[in-house]
Amino acid sequence: MGREFHRAELVAVCDCYLPQIDALAADNTKDPKAGDSWNRYQNYEQMLDKEDLDAVMIATPDHVRVRAAIIACAKGLDIYAEKPLSFSIPEGRALVQVVRKHKSVLQVGTQQRSTANNQYSCEFVRNGGLGKVHTILVKNYSGSRPANGLPRQAVPEGMDWDRFCDQAQLLDYHEQLHRRWRNYDAFTGGSLCDRGSHALDMVHLAMGWERVAPTRIEPTTDAKEVRQRGVRLYYPDGTVVRLESDNGPAFGGIFIGEKGKLEINRGRFACNPTTLLAPFEGKESENHVGNWIDCIESREEPNAPVEVGHLITSVAHLINICRITGRTINWDAAKEEIIGDDAANALLTKERRPEFSLPTV
Repeated sequence: MGREFHRAELVAVCDCYLPQIDALAADNTKDPKAGDSWNRYQNYEQMLDKEDLDAVMIATPDHVRVRAAIIACAKGLDIYAEKPLSFSIPEGRALVQVVRKHKSVLQVGTQQRSTANNQYSCEFVRNGGLGKVHTILVKNYSGSRPANGLPRQAVPEGMDWDRFCDQAQLLDYHEQLHRRWRNYDAFTGGSLCDRGSHALDMVHLAMGWERVAPTRIEPTTDAKEVRQRGVRLYYPDGTVVRLESDNGPAFGGIFIGEKGKLEINRGRFACNPTTLLAPFEGKESENHVGNWIDCIESREEPNAPVEVGHLITSVAHLINICRITGRTINWDAAKEEIIGDDAANALLTKERRPEFSLPTV
């Protein structure tokens, strides 16, 4: 941010905590005065109303992203949306529908899809290099926790705390909620929805599951905290994805097939046997933001389109629901409903404050 990406110029910035914009400007060491030209906002709706924009990058906490993106889509803008794409499965589906209606170019921030090494290793798996893959091991990323026991603190100068909370309940301010929001379920689905989005994305890319969801998710290991409960995901082709260990690649998975194992991580892979896949010597990685800007000009599909981001995020949400209920989740992907469990089905939707409801577009 603050520097040009290909043919783009940053003209306006919005953050409900204004000092964060100053920090962003100071981070631009190549052009320290670039921030002087930015129009600054605390309210993204005001920015989207007043500015003559072509596109917007949305790097908000999880619970804010879809509403801001839908409003931007309705104004004809293209969008780079950080992961995880949504805070709930229904709002993610709403965003998919709006993006398609307005023909927006939306790139999800799962940047490993633009990393040549990851493309190479995922293509190897997808094309049968391991033979039939029967098991995939993914790190057991934790979910979030309730915001309990945090004493009320004074809201810092320059912070619009109501805007920060957005659709969530208006909680008392505490620095941990502000700076460590990824830990709390009022704002996020935890590390599972954060780093886990990258890992699950590599699993789906390698297996060719761009439109395929698990049919069943089962809790398999207990834990002191529900958010760390192990799970197994069962896919239609018989492959089992296991999230049961704290060990493993941080941004990928271990694929176990008929011919051996392949570990895919960010920008690298490892084989057993080592002769299974030749070292990568191909093209350089593509800039993920650059790919988005290129697609804005060409109107082609970006490397991480909205449907893919919605699917990966939906899987993460379903894992968290499985952990919370402690029951097997049977998933109807076509209807996006949990089968035969009304209590679990109710957890698909997050309660929104009326003033932050999703706009009807």
